[in-house]
Amino acid sequence: MESEKRPREMKIILLAPPARDFYDTELRLMPLGLCYLKAALVKHLPEIRVEVWDRRHGFGRRTATLPKELEYLKAFYPPPDRSPFCSFSNYFHFGAQFEDIAEEIKRAKPDLVGISNLFSAYHREALGLASAIKAALPVPIVMGGHHATVDYEFLLKSGHVDFAVLGEGEKPLVELAKALRDCGSLEKVPNLAFLKGREVFLTPKEPSYPLEELPFPDFSDFPTGKYRLGRLPLAQIAATRGCPAACSFCSVAKVFGKAHRRRSVENVISEMKLRVGEGYRAFDFEDDNLTLSKSWAAELLGAIISEFGEGEIALGAMNGVSYMALDEELLKLMRQAGFSHLNIALVTSSGESSHKAGRDFSQERFGEVAKTAHSMGFRTVAYQILGLPGESVGNMAETFAFLARLPVLMGASPFYLAPGSKLADELGPLAREDMVRCRLTAMGRDLESSKREDVFTFFTMTRIVNFLKGLSTGGQTVALEQAIDLFEKKGGRD
Repeated sequence: MESEKRPREMKIILLAPPARDFYDTELRLMPLGLCYLKAALVKHLPEIRVEVWDRRHGFGRRTATLPKELEYLKAFYPPPDRSPFCSFSNYFHFGAQFEDIAEEIKRAKPDLVGISNLFSAYHREALGLASAIKAALPVPIVMGGHHATVDYEFLLKSGHVDFAVLGEGEKPLVELAKALRDCGSLEKVPNLAFLKGREVFLTPKEPSYPLEELPFPDFSDFPTGKYRLGRLPLAQIAATRGCPAACSFCSVAKVFGKAHRRRSVENVISEMKLRVGEGYRAFDFEDDNLTLSKSWAAELLGAIISEFGEGEIALGAMNGVSYMALDEELLKLMRQAGFSHLNIALVTSSGESSHKAGRDFSQERFGEVAKTAHSMGFRTVAYQILGLPGESVGNMAETFAFLARLPVLMGASPFYLAPGSKLADELGPLAREDMVRCRLTAMGRDLESSKREDVFTFFTMTRIVNFLKGLSTGGQTVALEQAIDLFEKKGGRD
């Protein structure tokens, strides 16, 4: 009898690349998406070896050359100072060096390398890494993530990328690995882009695996304490995918769609129990709209309290939650379950601007939520987008004043175009230099309604107000100069 054919051995490395910017957010760097991809590959193709390499977190930073597209920022970011409301100064490379990663890849000899390309501002870093890897080893490279979904043609024609996954990556990557292993047809791999000759070929679209069928993300390549919230080992978790909101500045639907898909409460609790058993004590819900369904969110929070007790684990939702779904009942459950921080976005206090942005709006509701959260002991950050197209300086000032009066810290987010968003589509194809400017630190855009100088002014004023809100003066009224003196006596900025 003919012996059964054994699958060809195969090794895949999934990479989180370095990034370059004026700052980095250490709390947000766990590569949750790559861990989902590894888990799917292990489930469907257990004979394949898969490793997740995070080459951004834990490798320090080095000063980098400011791109010419951002040189105008030198006027906004002076040399470093120790004031309590300074903004940014140096431009850094966060993570390992491209050549060092390429040498690691050369020694590892994988059959396929996957590189996450999430943010348009950092697409050059992803391409730079791909170029270095190709120079070291002629290995196929696949890119995925939001930027790969909206800019696949440029990536493929760069000569450094062989495949781009469009949208959610679990199913396409599993099918791509099968095709490469078995020398099968790439045209049968769903949601994939690649070059046929000089032209881009797009395979048919298919829905991803149902959320309940996805295995829990595989964190086995990281020690439990690699990512932390304070002193607590931190695990990211995603209980939902997709968002039906129609915010004109947002592009999340390009990857996850508009349908709000929710995992069962039992499924989420099972994952959390697994993580607690592994030693994790803090969870960051990376959902784009965790509280969209108030009844489901309340059920989840109640189950967390029942399973883990009150205050036994720390919870966060750093992407923010919709204030429209929050009330005293839900906030109380969040506090009992382990939330101590709350991120909510007003965006603008102008009803007209909110309508143009496609957002639900209630200034009264926002104020009630902020005050209720404060009374319960939440540390709340309320976000304003500065420089929205069509919003005047007067509108920005009104929003600023409204938030300044509330018991919240103010989060100032300079507007930038997100490729794939309604606003980006309306303004036409983004130039390559605009891709690099798709970041908070680019300080908005020069528009008829507002200029970068206006955005930077409100950005700095927000820091001043937050400094004053956070300063303990013993109940006394003090001048700004006195407040700064008090700050310096306490040690100033590190």
